[in-house]
Amino acid sequence: MALLTDEAVDAGLERLEGWRREGDELVKDLHLGDFRAVIALVDRVADAAEDAGHHPDLLVHGYNRLRLSLSTHSEGGITQADLDLAATIDGLA
Repeated sequence: MALLTDEAVDAGLERLEGWRREGDELVKDLHLGDFRAVIALVDRVADAAEDAGHHPDLLVHGYNRLRLSLSTHSEGGITQADLDLAATIDGLA
């Protein structure tokens, strides 16, 4: 899968809620009700990631915060797979 141009990444981000670009990654920070809510979302994201064959980096911190980071490591940056999985994750959150 080919890397997206900066313009394509920006256009994709316009269609997503709360995602931003940090270097070669798409990043979203979530603040949920409690630890169980974070872990429940992590489980849903894990299922979606397995289905997509594309896996985000997940950081659970504090007791109710989750940072999601997406990048296509094999390509060295952001591809359509990252935008697609970000949209899927938005549907889960």
